[in-house]
Amino acid sequence: MDAVDAVYDPWSPEFVADPYPAYARLRAAGRAHWHGPTRQWLIPHYEDVSALLRDRRLGRTYTHRFTHEEFGRTAPDAAFEPFHTLNDHGLLDLEAADHTRIRRLVSKAFTPKTVENLAPTVRRLAADLVGGLVADGGGDLLARVAEPLPVAVIAEMLGIPAEDEERGRLRPWSAAICGMFELNPSEETARRAVRASVEFSDYLRELIARRRKSPGEDLISSLIAVEELTEQEMISTCVLLLNAGHEATVNTTVNGWWTLLREGVRPDPENLSTAVEELLRYDTPLQMFERWVLDDIELGGVTLPRGSEVALLFGSANRDPARFGPTADVLDLERADNPHITFGAGIHYCLGAPLARLELHAVFGELLRQAPGLKLAAEPVWKPGYVIRGFEELLVEV
Repeated sequence: MDAVDAVYDPWSPEFVADPYPAYARLRAAGRAHWHGPTRQWLIPHYEDVSALLRDRRLGRTYTHRFTHEEFGRTAPDAAFEPFHTLNDHGLLDLEAADHTRIRRLVSKAFTPKTVENLAPTVRRLAADLVGGLVADGGGDLLARVAEPLPVAVIAEMLGIPAEDEERGRLRPWSAAICGMFELNPSEETARRAVRASVEFSDYLRELIARRRKSPGEDLISSLIAVEELTEQEMISTCVLLLNAGHEATVNTTVNGWWTLLREGVRPDPENLSTAVEELLRYDTPLQMFERWVLDDIELGGVTLPRGSEVALLFGSANRDPARFGPTADVLDLERADNPHITFGAGIHYCLGAPLARLELHAVFGELLRQAPGLKLAAEPVWKPGYVIRGFEELLVEV
C-alpha cells in the first residue's frame, strides 16, 4: 500500500473519527499527494487550499470548456440525470458566465435584509426547540434541535406552508441528495438521490406555480420577481440553500457541542460570535471540497495535470500551524485571528454563510442560557461519511 493511502483512508471509521493526525502527516510530507483509491490530488496546506479556491484554472465543473471525451471523463449515467440536472444548475457547480449571472440575480432576492428579517424567527425557533429538549430532561441534540432548526428556517424563508406535508420531507430529501457528495457513492445512494431530486423538484415546481398566481413575502416570490432566472435555476437555488446551509448548521452544532463537552469548556455568551467561528474552524463540518483541474498547475514541484481532480482538505487547512500558529490543534474560544475557510473562498464562497452564522449563534446562545448543565448521556458514534462529517446522534442530559 502506498504511504499516502496508508495515512489517508476516508472509508476507515478510525480516520473519520479523528482525521487530524493524518492531516498533520500529509502537511509534513508535502504540498500535493496523489491518492490512488479516490484518484485525487490531496491538498493539505492552508495557503494552497485558499489560493486554489480562487484559481480559475480549477473548476467545480469542466463542461463549460470541454466535452466529457475531451476531458478524459465518462459522461454520467443517464439513469442519474434528474440529480445532475438539479445539481448542475446550482451556484455551487456553475462556472464562468453562468455562475456570475445567476449569483448576481439570486443576490437580488437573497439579500442581507432577507437574513436580517429572519432573525426573530430563528431566535424563536431555537428557543422553542431547546425549551422542548430541556423540558424532557435531555435527548438527542441532533434530532431534537440541530436538524429541525435550519430545516424550519429554510421552510419559512422559502414560504413552504405549515400545512404542506412536504415540510417533513425536506430533511430526508436533503440527506439523500447530499449522499452523492461523498466519495465513490454507491448505486443505491445514487438511486436515493435521484428519487429525492425528482420529488423535491416536482414539489418546488408546484410551489413556484402557486407563488406566480399569489406572490408572498418569501424567497421564492422574490426569485420569481427577478424574472431573468429560469424555473430550473430557481429550483436548483432553493435546493442548494437547504442542502448547503443546513449541513453546516447541523454538524457545527452537534460536533461543536461534543467538542465543548469533551473539553469541559463553555463559550462566553458575551463573546459568542468569536466562539462560533472557532468551532467552525476547529472541527470543520465540510472536510473536503473537490475541484477539476482545467489547465496544468504546478504546486511544490508537482504538476497537477489537466483532467485530474483535486481534494482541497478544508479540515487540514483549518488546522495548519503555518496559518494558525502553534495552537492550531487547540480549541481557543477567544481566538481573534481566525480566517478559517469553512465557508470556502472565491466565487463559490457560501452564499448562505450569514444565515448559518445567525442560526449557530441562536442555538448555542439558547443552549447556554437554558441548559447550563448540559452533559453527555452516551458516547456518540460517527456516521460513515467523511466529506460531510457528523454523528449519528448526540444524546445529552440537562
